[in-house]
Amino acid sequence: MKYSEALEHKKEALKNADESVLKSYHIIITPADTSESAKYIEDFSKKPEDFNDNSCKKYSSNDEYEVVSFRKEEE
Repeated sequence: MKYSEALEHKKEALKNADESVLKSYHIIITPADTSESAKYIEDFSKKPEDFNDNSCKKYSSNDEYEVVSFRKEEE
């Protein structure tokens, strides 16, 4: 999906997620390409506070995105 669609999808996911999901999982926009997504998630996981929704654009070669969720690291 295009970035604007992914942004809407993420907003909807955040709105519908319950508190425990929001606390335990990252819900982010990533490139749709698997290897680009893996690199983005790897970098994001190191310092999530340095990333925003737009950050995924510089990792994408084809302007296609998806919304993913994954468990936050235990601190």
